[in-house]
Amino acid sequence: MAARFKHGRLLITAAARDRLDAQEVFVALGRHLDGDWGELSKDDCERNDLALEEGHRLLSAYRDRNGFKFWIITEGDRSQTTVLLPEDY
Repeated sequence: MAARFKHGRLLITAAARDRLDAQEVFVALGRHLDGDWGELSKDDCERNDLALEEGHRLLSAYRDRNGFKFWIITEGDRSQTTVLLPEDY
């Protein structure tokens, strides 16, 4: 399946890189680009769907196999996508 939007430059914070498994991040990134927003509420998923249409920032939330929560954020102009831990925000 083709991605629903462009990701732009891919970044990962140092803390996320050190804590998370690279393969799991890669899988989550694919989910994010497909519009699977992960562990968000129904309302937040609907906000993302609207943001996708209107060109606003997109946020997804996932957990790795060790239970570490991480976010993937794509900027509204689709110039950059960042993988980060909530405490990095």
